Amino acid sequence: HHIHRGVYMDSIWNNEIKPEFKSLHGDIKTDVLIIGGGMCGILCAHMLKSQNIDCVLVDADKICSGVTNGTTAKITVHHGLIYNKIIKDYGVEKAQMYYESQKIAFKKLSKLASSADADFELCDSYVYSLNNPSVIEKELEALNKIGCSAQFSINTELPFEISGSVMMNNQAKFHPLKFALKIAEKLNIYENTGVFDINNGTAVTKDGKITAKFIIVATHFPFINKYGGYFLKLYQHRSYVIALENAQTVNGIYVDEAMNGLSLRDYNNLLLLGGGSHRTGGRGGNWQELRTFAHKYYPNAKETGFWATQDCMTLDGIAYIGNYSKHTPSVYVATGFNKWGMTSSMVSAMILTDMI
Repeated sequence: HHIHRGVYMDSIWNNEIKPEFKSLHGDIKTDVLIIGGGMCGILCAHMLKSQNIDCVLVDADKICSGVTNGTTAKITVHHGLIYNKIIKDYGVEKAQMYYESQKIAFKKLSKLASSADADFELCDSYVYSLNNPSVIEKELEALNKIGCSAQFSINTELPFEISGSVMMNNQAKFHPLKFALKIAEKLNIYENTGVFDINNGTAVTKDGKITAKFIIVATHFPFINKYGGYFLKLYQHRSYVIALENAQTVNGIYVDEAMNGLSLRDYNNLLLLGGGSHRTGGRGGNWQELRTFAHKYYPNAKETGFWATQDCMTLDGIAYIGNYSKHTPSVYVATGFNKWGMTSSMVSAMILTDMI
C-alpha cells in the first residue's frame, strides 16, 4: 500500500494550462450553435469560423474535460478490424467510402495538428491478435479490396507473443488537449453553460436562451431523448488507462482486435497502457488487470497516473453523423465514435459543416 497510485481521473493530458471561458448569462442569437466542447465540437466550430459563419460553442463543464481528456489520441484510419466488417454488412463500395472519408480526415487533422505545436508524430499502427491470425488475414484482404496498403506483421515492439497483426505505416499520435486548446483560442466559447432542452431552434440554459438557425449536438451522448431514440441505438463502453514510467516504451500505436484487449502507445517517456474494458454497468478487469499485466511485463515500472474513459458504441460499428432525427431538420448530431474519436471528429466536422 506504499506504492504511489497516481490520482484517479487525472489523465496526463490534463496537466496543461486550461483556458477559462466565461459562462453565458442572458439571451443570445447565432447562426450555428454547437453543444459540446470536445474534439468534435471544437473542430466543427473551427471549420465554420474558417468559412466566416457565425457560431457559438457551449459546454456544460470545461471544454475537453470529457472523453477528449481520456483519449489515447491515436490519429488513424485503422479502426480495429472495421473494414472486413463493413464489407460484410454493407459491401465494398461503402467500405471504400468509409476509408476515403477517414483518409481525408487524417490528412486534414495531421496538417492542423502539426502546425499547432501539439506533439504530433507520425508512427506505425498495429492491430494485433493474440491467437487468431485468420481475422488478421481477412482484414488484410478487405484492405486490399479497397486499395489501402497494409501488411501482415508478427514482429512488434510488444513484450509478448502475438499471432499476427495488420500493420499500417504513416499513422499518427499527438497531444489532444494541446491541440484542441490551441484551436479553441480563436473561437466563441462559453463554459459551464449546460443546455437542458431544445425547442424549435432555441436552446435553453439555466441562465438564458440561445436562438440559432442550426444546432449541432456534439456531446458525448446525444442528450435530448425526445427525438432520435439514441438511448436505444448506442451503448457505452468503459475502459481504463495507466501511465507507466520506466517501462519499455513503443514507437508505434497498438490495439488488440479483441474488444477487451489492450491498447498501447507512448507519450514522452511514459507508456500508456489501456484496457480492462467492459460495457458500462457490467464488470471488467478495470485498472487491476492493467496493473497485473504491468507487473508481469514491466517489473521495474512505476505507475504515475490512472484514469478511465467511456466510449459510445454504435450497433454496426459506424458513427452516427447527420440529422438528429427526421422531425428536427435543423438539428444535427455526431456520436458513436466507437473508440476512434480523432479522425471521426474530423469526418463529423466536414460532413456537418457541409450540410449546414
